[in-house]
Amino acid sequence: MKFSELLEVSRRANQPLHEVVLVQQMLEDGSDPSETRAKVRFLLRTMLKIVESNYGKCQQALVGLCGENAHLLSKHEPRFVGEFIHTAMVAALSVAEANASMRRIVACPTAGSCGVMHGVVYALTKVTHIEEERLVDGLIVAGAIGDVVARVASVSGAKSGCQAEIGTAAAVAGGMMVYVLTRDGEMSCHAAAICLKSLMGLVCDPVGGFVEVPCVKRNATAVAVAVSAAEMALSGIKSVIPFDEVVEAMAKVGRSLPEELRETGLGGIAATRTAQRLLQGFMNRGDTNEAIEQRNNSER
Repeated sequence: MKFSELLEVSRRANQPLHEVVLVQQMLEDGSDPSETRAKVRFLLRTMLKIVESNYGKCQQALVGLCGENAHLLSKHEPRFVGEFIHTAMVAALSVAEANASMRRIVACPTAGSCGVMHGVVYALTKVTHIEEERLVDGLIVAGAIGDVVARVASVSGAKSGCQAEIGTAAAVAGGMMVYVLTRDGEMSCHAAAICLKSLMGLVCDPVGGFVEVPCVKRNATAVAVAVSAAEMALSGIKSVIPFDEVVEAMAKVGRSLPEELRETGLGGIAATRTAQRLLQGFMNRGDTNEAIEQRNNSER
């Protein structure tokens, strides 16, 4: 179902969008709306616990290309951003580095882009003090946004580049932020569209194939994109191109990306001289094969 169709049902039935999404899910797979809501609440609480246990800590990433970013940013006194975005960025880095360290995360929409939603959810809780049930409503709508992208395009970097992972993560985060404040589905849709347009064409180029560089830092910058898009949407700015059409365009862009720019580690940042030097260093390390095996096992 297109997102515009969900919005139309919401308008005609005079029902909040999150309720329409729950009913649509029930019609598709028979799931009980109350049970679905309970599952979303469980994921929300799990995400918050994950952030709490990793926030601002130094971590031991699999191949050592990251692990201190969250700690450094947590100790830094922001010069240009406010408390919300700083908290969200630290949380995003913390969870992305936890993922790179083989720790538990909620893939939202993927492991490599997990930090974005964790960061936004954490900041909404700790800084904005949004009540839990409104966050659950927002996550339900965010899930619908992500579902449309997954069906029409992809949320896989291997298939459509990092625009599919980080781009989608920013879109669902931006849409969620707007919805928890306004319960306005159309406004949320504009935020999601602005995010996708801002990150369209982003390539997937992990150094050595590991989700450390540039993946971890992209989680934090994607938070900034999500917040910017949410603020624009809240101000009344609209995406000229409808969300569903933006997703269709994203799908076409993804199909046009060469293989080297789709998670193969053969292009983009992964192909730079420094990246190749680092990769050679990995190969010379005695624990490289073990690290690769751990990564492969985690992806199965």
